[in-house]
This record gives sequence, structure tokens and C-alpha cells, in this order.
Amino acid sequence: MLASFSVVPMGAGEGVKEIVAEALAIVDDSGLPYQLGPMHTVIEGDSEQVLDVILRCHRRVLELAPRVLTNITLDDRKGATGRLQGKVRDVEQILGKPLSRP
Repeated sequence: MLASFSVVPMGAGEGVKEIVAEALAIVDDSGLPYQLGPMHTVIEGDSEQVLDVILRCHRRVLELAPRVLTNITLDDRKGATGRLQGKVRDVEQILGKPLSRP
């Protein structure tokens, strides 16, 4: 399963990077493959593991902020693995060039 998610602290002031970092520490400690983006994180693993990590992130942020909005998009394909990198690689192969830009 791939899951794209964001955990948004509400009512915690303007600067929330420290709170977001708390959630990302949970993702990093999970041992699951992930990619951090500027607006969301994508994580890959079996459905139970992925959903557990996301829920732990949500709960941790709720400890630090009075309200939390968590958005999740799930892509669940039986038997598929390595899709975190593979989906990007497939599109780059079709276009004949890398698409990531720093």
C-alpha cells in the first residue's frame, strides 16, 4: 500500500515545523520506506503498518495542538511492492528524463 498523507496542526500558531517534525520522527522510526515532500509524505508498506503509522502521527500532533486535520490518499494494489520509487521511475522512463528538480 502507498499512502500519501498530511497531518495539519490547527490552532497552534503560525510556525508549526516543530510539531510536523514530531510526526515525521514517527514515520522515520517506523522503518517503512517513505518520501517527505513540502506538502505531504508518502509511505509504503502493508496496510496495517501504514495506517498505524499515520494514526500515531495524528495522535502525536493532537497532543501538541488543539485540533488536527489529517488527509490521507490510499493506493492499495494486491501484490505490488517497491511502488514508492517505481511509479516515479515508470513516468520518467516514458518521458526519457528525470523529473525531480531541487
